[in-house]
Amino acid sequence: MPKFPDFHFHPGTQLRLRLSSNYFTTHPDYLVLLALSALVGAIAGLIVSMFEIAIHFMTDYRIHYFDELGLPAWITAILVIITGAVVAALGFWLTARIAPETAGSGIPHVEGALDGLHDIRWWRVLPVKFIAGVCTISSGMVLGREGPSVQIGGAVGRMCAEAAKRFQYAPHVLTASGAAAGLAAAFNAPLAGILFIVEEMRPQFRYNFTSFKCITLATLMATIVLRYFRGQEAVMDIPTFKVPPLASLWLFVVLGIVFGIVGIYFNRWILRATAAFKKYHHNRLLKVTLTGALFGGVFAFFQLYVPDISGGGIALITDFVREPMAWAILVLLFALRMLATISCFASGAPGGVFAPMLALGTLLGLAYGIVAAGLFPDLVAEPGIYAVAGMGALFAATVRAPVTGIVLVVEMTDNYQLILPLLATCLGATFIAQALGGSPLYSALLQQSLAAKAAEANAAATVDAEQSNAGEVPADVAADATAATAGGEDEKPATSA
Repeated sequence: MPKFPDFHFHPGTQLRLRLSSNYFTTHPDYLVLLALSALVGAIAGLIVSMFEIAIHFMTDYRIHYFDELGLPAWITAILVIITGAVVAALGFWLTARIAPETAGSGIPHVEGALDGLHDIRWWRVLPVKFIAGVCTISSGMVLGREGPSVQIGGAVGRMCAEAAKRFQYAPHVLTASGAAAGLAAAFNAPLAGILFIVEEMRPQFRYNFTSFKCITLATLMATIVLRYFRGQEAVMDIPTFKVPPLASLWLFVVLGIVFGIVGIYFNRWILRATAAFKKYHHNRLLKVTLTGALFGGVFAFFQLYVPDISGGGIALITDFVREPMAWAILVLLFALRMLATISCFASGAPGGVFAPMLALGTLLGLAYGIVAAGLFPDLVAEPGIYAVAGMGALFAATVRAPVTGIVLVVEMTDNYQLILPLLATCLGATFIAQALGGSPLYSALLQQSLAAKAAEANAAATVDAEQSNAGEVPADVAADATAATAGGEDEKPATSA
């Protein structure tokens, strides 16, 4: 009787394995894995849909709750800012106290789980990522819900894998399927969800025909569930542009070079800022919570008075593409949002950077398009085309997944006819970023996290050894050393100051 498809890839045998009849088997085990993948996609799509609804509800409720009280405008504004600080502080506290692995986007955590370096405690990740993510994102911080959606989907996959413990590779396949489903549901982009796993997580994902079918089925189910709630329209309501002339493609290559350089520094600044924040608070609960309150209050203020510098940026993209401003103002907004994006994401808030990156790409691409339209009026059809190309270019330069960036942008904007300009821009950005020695963002964050954990474990072991030599080992030091070296826990919960 045919066995479950083999996931071991020995050198020189991949072609034989992919052509094996095992991949087309009707064995019950195989059908169980496909059924579980569909279930993972449906559950992930439902939770991600509720995640989006909850963020919009919390944002509107917090901003407009005090309007009916008849208070003076300045008092209402103060109350809105205070509530922003409180909900953000709650999100930071929940993350640090209960599930530290939910800090940030969570994508490096999923990649580590696929590589066997992390375990996904789904019973903590799911509620904490959902509630804390709603709190921090709705406070006005420059964060996206797409990265958290990937981690939520991965956690759903690991949860459903509990029903398939006897299948050795079920946790890996279902985690990858859930992550793909989460991204597909977040962006309403099923093809981008599939490609994100195959391209961006290629070092961790064990690709074969069976696992590919599983992630495809999961993204299909997640997208169906999402579209049941929000309809089948594209995420971004922007114009459909005409295909630019072939003679203008060199302008898109130049734009890709610009974004390749920008992407290198964007990644470096995020890594440095992340390390600086961790050095500042040392996982102390009070400092982490106060950091959240500060960020929540500041960006709640921006949300009221300078909305272009707050939020994930999806609404900003549609507004500016339809009604662009002067290129100098766009560059200024790009610089301000760059600083805000790096600060918010590096703070450890449970939120992603996908949507803020797309907003940054839009601003700089649109500014470039306005300048190019003035210099080469016969070549540039619409400055907005460069905004669309800029979204994919910054994604390609930072995440180092150009095909995913191209497909993601065309699915989100419904501008499938811009494939060729996007190819020129995204490949140019990727080539430059690689030539300058940059590392993919999420892989670099994973390596940074693992290095920090190893340093903490070594420091704890050194202290333990010194105390042992002295003949006295305090219980709290031994407990910290045990927690730092345990494989089942990803990070130690934050301690009080």
